[in-house]
Parts: sequence; structure tokens; C-alpha cells
Amino acid sequence: MKILKSILSGLLLTGTCVMVQAQQVKTDNRLHVIIIGAHPDDPDEVGGTAYKWAQAGADVLMVSLTNGDAGHQTLDSETLAKVRREEARRAGEVIGVRYITLDNHDGQLMPTYENRLQVIKLIREQKADIVIFPRPYDYHPDHRYTGQLVLDAAYMVTVPKILPEVPFLEKNPVFLYTYDQFVHPEPFKADVCVAIDDVIEKKIDMYHQHTSQMYEWLPFNRGELDQVPKGEKERREWLGKTWAKRSNAEPFRDILIEHYGKEKGSKVKYCEPFQDSGYGTRLTKENIKKYFPFY
Repeated sequence: MKILKSILSGLLLTGTCVMVQAQQVKTDNRLHVIIIGAHPDDPDEVGGTAYKWAQAGADVLMVSLTNGDAGHQTLDSETLAKVRREEARRAGEVIGVRYITLDNHDGQLMPTYENRLQVIKLIREQKADIVIFPRPYDYHPDHRYTGQLVLDAAYMVTVPKILPEVPFLEKNPVFLYTYDQFVHPEPFKADVCVAIDDVIEKKIDMYHQHTSQMYEWLPFNRGELDQVPKGEKERREWLGKTWAKRSNAEPFRDILIEHYGKEKGSKVKYCEPFQDSGYGTRLTKENIKKYFPFY
């Protein structure tokens, strides 16, 4: 008996007592979604679907891995980071979701182990069922490395000894790519395509919050600053005409008809497509309704 007590005492003192490491356990039946982009305004690319998830009762978190402190022609980096954090917060407010920005510098994001741990922490704390992120083939290094970081974190979110201070996920989420037009090393292939005609204005309202980008930096960078209207109302109308085209449904007509039926699928003007990355839980015909309850 004395020997047993001595052993137990030693285990407690060394912190090696036998325990099951904590898992992330959901306390509700809601769908948990995390949308990860490189810069404030990148997650808005799927703002229509994010709004549909939120309306369906899902817990949605939008995240920018950088603070966006390089994307402006006149504002200093410190000021710009504050401006863009507030713009992102307001964009999330438009559709009733949380929208946060991390403190990594814009243009300097790298696929390091430390940054991978940041992503693992975010996915675990969100108790994610679905992770949305860019493919790692983009023109911008921050976009590419965001994709790589999420892919590198995909399996690790379930490994207890990696970042043990944050409870691990019992089930690996579905990891879905957002749309891009790059064809090397392979083109984007949609596995699901969400019609957003009914919420396209909400999506544009989100972009409208990013004043420093939509009306200042991006037009300047493209040599189109003189095309931006001065008035608030006129700007919003201009943005709607130019940015709604980014959600054009035509390239995805076949899959829209397949999933929505010929009558509805033929009429969709705007959509947001997603591709199964092949990591984590796979998207199937059997579970698609679970992950996209409005589909």
C-alpha cells in the first residue's frame, strides 16, 4: 500500500499521471464553420454562403491570417492595420458573424511551424466542421501560403500531442477550397456550387465596408482610381456593378443544373463554388446536405 501511494505521489509531482488528453467537445448541435483568408476582405469571397450558413443557425468565423498592413498607397502600416481590422469587423457585422484579423504582416506570411500552430489553434477553438480556404496556387504569396498552412494543419488538428494546450478535434473537418481561375498545376473543379442570387447584395455590402481596399488601394493598384465615384451611394452602386461579376454563375452552369434542377439551375446569375481539397472528411452526396443545409 505504501509503495502504491509512493508511486501515485511521484506521478502527481511530475505531472505524468495517466490522463486522457482533452478533446474539443461541442455543446450544441450547430454547424461550425471557419473561413480562412490571407487578408481582410479575402474571406468575403464566400460572403453569400457565409450569410446563408449564419441564417441557418451555424456558428461562422471569418479569419484573415494577416493584418493587411501593406495594401495601401498612402496610409502608414500601423494605421492601415487598425483600419482594416475595423473594416473586417464591420463586414462580419453585415451578415452577423465574427470576423477577426491576426497580427502577421501583409506580404510576409510564411508556412512556418509557428504559423501552422496558429491555424491549428483557430480550427480547434472554432470546433470546426467545415474549413474554407484558398488553393495554394495563387499569384499572391500570402494567398498561396494561407492555402499551404491550412493543408499542413488539416491532419494535425486531430493529433493530441500537437499543441496539447488546445483540445484536439475528435473528427477531422471538411476542408474546401474557394474558387480561383489559375490553371497550373491544375484548374479549380467545383464539387458544390451555392446559388447566391438572393444574398448577392449582402455580399456587396460586406465588400462596401472595406473602404481602404475597394475604393482606394485596389483601384490605385490597377490604375483605375479615377473611375471611383466620390459619393457614398454612387460608390456602392459602382461596386455592385463591378464586383458582382466576380460571382458570375455561367462557368458553373452544368453543376448548378445538376444540383438545383434545370429550371432553377438555368436561371442562377450568381454563385459561390467550392472544391473538396481531399483532406479531412470528404464531401459526399450523402453528407452534402448536412454541411450545406440550404443546398
